[in-house]
Amino acid sequence: MTDTAMPGMGAMPSRSSRRMPRLPAGVLAALYLGLCILPLVLSLPADVSPPDPLERLAAGLGMVGLAGMAVQFVTSGRFDIVSGRLGIDRIMAFHKLAAWWVLLAIVLHPVAYVAPTWLEDPALGRERLVAYLTLPHYRSGVVAWAALVFLVLSSALRNRLPWRYEVWRATHLVLGTVATAGGLHHAIVAGRFAASGPVGVYWWLVASAIVAVLSVLYGYRWLNLHRRPWRLHSVTRRADRLWELDIQPAPGTPPLDYNAGQFVWMTEGARRFPLLDHPFSIADSPTHHGLSLIIKEAGDFTGRIGSLEPGTPVGIDGPYGEFFLEAYSADAVLLIAGGVGIAPILGILRDLVARRDKRPVRLAYAVGTPKNFACLEEIAAAGAELDLEVLLISEEEPSGWQGAVGRLDRARLKDLLSGIEPSACVALMCGPGAMVSAVSDTLLDLGLPMKNVVYERFDYAGGASSRQDRRRSLAFLGVAALLGAAVLLYYWGG
Repeated sequence: MTDTAMPGMGAMPSRSSRRMPRLPAGVLAALYLGLCILPLVLSLPADVSPPDPLERLAAGLGMVGLAGMAVQFVTSGRFDIVSGRLGIDRIMAFHKLAAWWVLLAIVLHPVAYVAPTWLEDPALGRERLVAYLTLPHYRSGVVAWAALVFLVLSSALRNRLPWRYEVWRATHLVLGTVATAGGLHHAIVAGRFAASGPVGVYWWLVASAIVAVLSVLYGYRWLNLHRRPWRLHSVTRRADRLWELDIQPAPGTPPLDYNAGQFVWMTEGARRFPLLDHPFSIADSPTHHGLSLIIKEAGDFTGRIGSLEPGTPVGIDGPYGEFFLEAYSADAVLLIAGGVGIAPILGILRDLVARRDKRPVRLAYAVGTPKNFACLEEIAAAGAELDLEVLLISEEEPSGWQGAVGRLDRARLKDLLSGIEPSACVALMCGPGAMVSAVSDTLLDLGLPMKNVVYERFDYAGGASSRQDRRRSLAFLGVAALLGAAVLLYYWGG
């Protein structure tokens, strides 16, 4: 793209917006609620024997929990129509939080069924519970229940489990599929309301949709990884355990239509398969041919990145994410990178240079030790093309280091923003969770609008800690509360 963004022009047209529509957050929330509540609505006119009120509550919990479990297949960040407007940070946070209320509903489902009998006769209640857990008629439901419990707990404890990332992902997929398939079989075969036409049809439609989703994720995308291969052109060491990969499309493979700052899922070699891929930010401008990825050695897969041979086949799936400048209107740009978070930030900076953007650009780059800095000569050279000021910060102060030492605190951010109107500035930040949370809150204190403080993190293991995280979590909990209210209305309506 050669258009120059002038101060006051606002956001430039997004390339990604031309690929497919992206639903606003409010529409997605309404669709989520509608899909989860629909089986309750469909069961209202069902002509079944009047259940105990607690049994009706159990049925409602089971139907809403199963529907929510099915929707989890499209809240994993792989469907742009779902995650495009939210960004990967928000969509993964929702995916994690939704798993807990789905688990709560499914765990309470059999408990509520047994409760009426247990309250009248505890011995008979225990006998009924044993029957639910052992009779063949309910076996698929028990399998689904156990698979879901193990799925959610293993996900919550992922960083503590001695599993390779690929093993965890495969386990996650298998457990999710078993839990949902078992739950659907249980609902259709043993569900009180499934025999009543509309509810049964709904579950069959849900099953068909899940088969279609899995076919796209692991069939169609697998085919594309082999039908449209890329090739590794070169691997260059940029810092300590930090490598830049130059990846070029093979003959017949179309170029990738992306925005600087987005990310792709990459896999390499002959075993290119979606279950074995890994997410990496694009460290390049769309004006350049091919793709550049900056990757840090941090695990089983990335530990051998530096030894990959030129010519290695590479699979690229993407682009994904909302972490790009064109999505936001601003007269000034603040870029903040922590460690390997320089990858998408460098991509945005390279794109600004390629377009000779005239807006003020400020860059803060923080690392643990100076040997972790990457591409400093290129960053310095960008000052010849941009209105650019750069702040380099190291937590450690080795001999010979002349730059700033410590953390990116309020005073340094205030100095960096000197002469810039905070309300007209957009900040894009990528780095470790603790840094992202602290800096994002500080930027809000300095006057940046919350909608203009945009960030991505290395992982999603941490909880909600920034003000923006907490506001987002409250919105998600509001969705959960509406689901709970729907189940209670269903219970009282009986």
